[in-house]
Amino acid sequence: MKNYHLTKGGDAWKLTGEGASRASLSAPTKAEAIQKTHDFMAGKVGSVKIHKENGVFQEERTYPRSADPKKSPG
Repeated sequence: MKNYHLTKGGDAWKLTGEGASRASLSAPTKAEAIQKTHDFMAGKVGSVKIHKENGVFQEERTYPRSADPKKSPG
């Protein structure tokens, strides 16, 4: 499963694969970046770690949802 991180860099939010030097996508707002990430991950298997503006980890989303290894709701 490929891992990605959604972080704030400069004046944009960027989705970057672990180990990659360039972002897969960017957007001016976090909400727009999350929507673009959802579209980007369609048909892919991976994990997206979403960070707060200050870089602190906020939440993790697994795509597709059925690939989530956790058996708990939420």
